[in-house]
Amino acid sequence: MSALARWLGCVDYESTWRAMQRFTDQRAGDTPDELWALEHPPVFTLGMNSRPEHLLAPGDIPVIAIDRGGQVTYHGPGQLVVYPLVDLRRSGLGVRDLVTALEGALIAFLDDLGVKALARRDAPGVYVDGCKLASVGLRIRRGCSYHGLALNVAMDLEPYGRINPCGYAGLQIVDLARLGVTLTPAEAARSLVPHLWRTLRLTGEVSWLS
Repeated sequence: MSALARWLGCVDYESTWRAMQRFTDQRAGDTPDELWALEHPPVFTLGMNSRPEHLLAPGDIPVIAIDRGGQVTYHGPGQLVVYPLVDLRRSGLGVRDLVTALEGALIAFLDDLGVKALARRDAPGVYVDGCKLASVGLRIRRGCSYHGLALNVAMDLEPYGRINPCGYAGLQIVDLARLGVTLTPAEAARSLVPHLWRTLRLTGEVSWLS
């Protein structure tokens, strides 16, 4: 069964989150998997394990408590977000397998760009020289995944100073632009999605819909 990839542009966080929930709740056993690639306007999101002390000074940026795992993070323009809406039972992936698949796709994509990155078992995401470049946060419901990954491409990193990113005080954040890579989030999506296709065991050719 072929899957679908969608580029959604810059879209509101909460309405996209609710759309993921509806998709997951309404899908059937033969519903194709989808990857939603997009950007969000500035927003802090609080995972189910978030502690209030990690939200330091949000200021004028909205804060939304959501149903993914993990702690507080930031989304904003210039960041590529990819939401894998995948039937894990059909793909044969466990939850840890899914995290590893997302991290592995990111690391392979970055290797293509000449950026050497690694994952950490104790703190999901992808790191370059100890700085966090991409985060991973997921929810599994009815055997299917939503939420996903966020890759910092070319963004204003100041809002990360208003939180303890992912619950780690002093964690340094980086983006591709500061590593010398010039891409837009849409261009990054086109190059990253084929790696996700492979690691998530999606079938058929990459089919993009807008």
